[in-house]
Amino acid sequence: MNASSSLTRKRTWKDWLAATRPWSFPASAIPVIVTLAYLHWQGADIHWGYGIWALLNIVVFHAVGNTWNDVLDYRYGVDTPYTYGSQTITSGLFTVKEIRGLALGLLVVAVAGGLGLTICTGWTLLWIGAAGTVCALLYPYLKYRALGDVAIAVTYAWLPMWGTAFVATGSIHPETWVLAVPVGMITLAILHANNTRDAATDAGSHITTLAMKLGHRHSVRLYLFWVICPFVFLPACVATGLLPAWSLLPMATLPLAVANARMMRKSAAGNTSGIARLDERTAQLQLLFGVLLALSFVVAA
Repeated sequence: MNASSSLTRKRTWKDWLAATRPWSFPASAIPVIVTLAYLHWQGADIHWGYGIWALLNIVVFHAVGNTWNDVLDYRYGVDTPYTYGSQTITSGLFTVKEIRGLALGLLVVAVAGGLGLTICTGWTLLWIGAAGTVCALLYPYLKYRALGDVAIAVTYAWLPMWGTAFVATGSIHPETWVLAVPVGMITLAILHANNTRDAATDAGSHITTLAMKLGHRHSVRLYLFWVICPFVFLPACVATGLLPAWSLLPMATLPLAVANARMMRKSAAGNTSGIARLDERTAQLQLLFGVLLALSFVVAA
């Protein structure tokens, strides 16, 4: 399909939805869902309407980050018809202008929703939301300089959990850090699976990711660390009384984590076709792990 195909083919709403990469949304939705369930277990007085509002808004922000990243990846030659990256623009289905317009339109919706939630809950949320917005928009530039992992950990672990706790209860609840660790690790595994797969092609784009700096062997080891450690961290938290015994429920997803780890271990430098969809498989792990963790707090309550 060439670039002019977008002018002759009528796009459906499913095409536009697919352009936002909805398979990645668990990375932003799960921190909010888990935080609300955790606060429920703690017996906090929760404003569920604001909590759901926060959930929807962060997903829209995530869509902004995805589409904006596609625009820059195409501009810098990171995504081409011959790479595993997003094919939204390179396939000719959408033009750069269309995806940029989609990103800006979603940004307007997200900012309006964030400001409305700030007015309803308090100006503390403004600083949390502003930090998240800056990280999302600067993520491509940070990723190209091997700092993408830091931006993702902040944007899709600590900030959404603190922000959710604030809008739902009126206070930050810094103890939610204990949730940010396992959830954030799997989120980082999603990113690292993507960057490890693309390390060879990214090298030709004159950018530097953490996977490129580490080399394939150490990148494999880092992925194994991110994807397996949550299953060590949870039992430790239960043993020390930080979390209820029901929090072991996500251990049921360990076989999926092990299967993903084996897939990564079988990959080789210069031949990463076997992990072409490992980022999506890791996002599925994130979804199942997070839903079971949230469910464990509801049951424990």
